Amino acid sequence: MAVPKKKTSKSKRNQRHAVWKAKAATAAERALSIGKSVLTGRARGFVYPLDQEEDED
Repeated sequence: MAVPKKKTSKSKRNQRHAVWKAKAATAAERALSIGKSVLTGRARGFVYPLDQEEDED
């Protein structure tokens, strides 16, 4: 027969929420940094397509 699980404490819930928020803040900071490096042309950690038009007539 199924047994109900114990209730999660407020401190455990708050700790899990704080970790989740910290991961989001870190990811946002990293994305902003990558965006800035792409705009300045100094990005070396990844490959991205350049917007160069090629005339093939």
